[in-house]
Amino acid sequence: MPNAYIDGPKIEIVETKRALVKEVTDAMEKAYKFPRQAYIVTFTETAPENVGVGGVLISDRK
Repeated sequence: MPNAYIDGPKIEIVETKRALVKEVTDAMEKAYKFPRQAYIVTFTETAPENVGVGGVLISDRK
């Protein structure tokens, strides 16, 4: 079963997550040709103070 992992900032609006899961599933179904029930989409939501880029926390960037 194909998996998609979305790692990024928290998405506050559940409708936005629903739409994103549908779009990702649609794309995977088109590519793999398996039934929709075969796909897993997992969100990992990471707060900006827990991610550093270029030696600086994202929460500290302006």
